[in-house]
Amino acid sequence: MHRHGYKGRKFGRETDQRRALIKGLATSLVMEERIETTLPKAKELVRYIEKLITKAKKADLANRRAVIAGLSTQVAATKLVDQIAPQLVGRTSGHVRVERTRLRVGDGAQMAVIEFVDELKDMPKEAKKEAKK
Repeated sequence: MHRHGYKGRKFGRETDQRRALIKGLATSLVMEERIETTLPKAKELVRYIEKLITKAKKADLANRRAVIAGLSTQVAATKLVDQIAPQLVGRTSGHVRVERTRLRVGDGAQMAVIEFVDELKDMPKEAKKEAKK
């Protein structure tokens, strides 16, 4: 069978399970700002989160709703749009990095850390109010 035109990884899961997995990983990355997972999952997450960050940087109503739909929780979506995206305005792409770390003991799977490239700072409450204006 040819491999042409088949995009994305399947992870041995059904479509809805795969979508939930990526959504959960993206939510964890936004909340924790750094997560460890297997290398294929991290590489697939890069494709997903880059598009969400681009939408979050525009921050109009339609894009805000798209970010909410793309993440598991409203808290994570709010954090991405209001706190993380304004700090990533200087970049057009390449917002996250994937670094290989270790082989998992149980099955020998290649693990990787995925994190934001720029150092994210906690915004003080006064700066948050000014950013919303």
